[in-house]
Amino acid sequence: MENKTIKVGIGFATGRKQFQRILRSYVYNWKESGLIDDKNISLDLFVAYDLKYKDTKRSDYTQMSADIARLIDDKFFIGIKDIEKVKADLTARGVASPEELSLVFGSGYAAQRNIILYYAIKNKVDYLLFLDDDEYPMAATKNRDTVIWSGQHVLKTHLDNISEADITHGYHCGYISPIPYLEFDERMGEEDFRSFIKAISNDIVNWETIKSVMKNGGVSYASTEILKELEVLDVPEIKKAKFISGSNLCLNLTKPERLYPFYNPPGARGEDTFLSTCLNDRIVRKVPCYAFHDGFAAYNQLLSGTLPTKLKPIHWNSDKVIRRFHAACVGWIRYKPLLLYITDREAYSKQIDDMKARLEQTIPHICSYFGTRSFQSIMKELKKYDSQVEKHYQGFLDTQRIWADIIGSLQE
Repeated sequence: MENKTIKVGIGFATGRKQFQRILRSYVYNWKESGLIDDKNISLDLFVAYDLKYKDTKRSDYTQMSADIARLIDDKFFIGIKDIEKVKADLTARGVASPEELSLVFGSGYAAQRNIILYYAIKNKVDYLLFLDDDEYPMAATKNRDTVIWSGQHVLKTHLDNISEADITHGYHCGYISPIPYLEFDERMGEEDFRSFIKAISNDIVNWETIKSVMKNGGVSYASTEILKELEVLDVPEIKKAKFISGSNLCLNLTKPERLYPFYNPPGARGEDTFLSTCLNDRIVRKVPCYAFHDGFAAYNQLLSGTLPTKLKPIHWNSDKVIRRFHAACVGWIRYKPLLLYITDREAYSKQIDDMKARLEQTIPHICSYFGTRSFQSIMKELKKYDSQVEKHYQGFLDTQRIWADIIGSLQE
């Protein structure tokens, strides 16, 4: 360990039982790419686990097989008790109050990512790669009617590019969007759905993207051009944000003071989107590696080496798929007011009014099509999060202030 000059962290914010299978897949991927045998690199694992998400137990994350454990240098498993210890220590040292620390290390994905960041910085990690527990290191491209699979050196690609950037992030293929494959009819026409998506969407989830994906049966295929050209691109600033993804995401920790924390409004998602709004003077690059997103848990067999020749459309006519789509809509609508408030304050009220008008018109069609009234909750959520947007904006700013104090305490 003493002669290893680069400390690399791999962070998982997880809550699924299949975590060990995902980890095994990635570890052998790192070995195959030569990283594990590289004497200059230390590979450290940081796992923030949520036992309530899928009713798991601690051992589902900590009990890894000996052949995998020996290939990782250091391992950190972070549960609620560990987070409480960190908060108690920071409080005792006068860094921040318990209430303030609950903003940074509370509940949800942003808090899980922040505690991983904290552990990584405290343990002198140079570069930290975030991976998701429903993404696999492979790319699926389409050749006529057949899917062609290729392994992806996700970690190696990031390490080749991160030293000259603040953040690098890669591409995603597979079932990226939680929107299932739909066929329009008299209950809900294409224009109804387009208007609904415009109301709930952001600059990444938008109608043009979704329409092209739906033509492929809800599947996003990897670009052969990107895989062939292997071009590294600077991420442009669009509407005051350099958009990144929450996984296949690498952060340069060599200058911790240049890092921002993750944040999302209570009960919402969007922690990667809100981080994107802080990056106007940071170097953010898109690197040529894919992760296959198994968003509907339909392709677990990929982890066992079974590669399908076709990717099936995810049809909407199952309760599980409808519930997932509804949950995604709620997550998006909960964070869109704050995103608009940060990026387009002058037009905020006008945009919220437009969203309300679109939802008023389209939600009855959505409910009719999916055969459930659950989508009526989306309007209530919009009104609630609109009414609290100034409070959430203050939380966003306070999280950054408290985080700066935490980082300062680690550097003393």
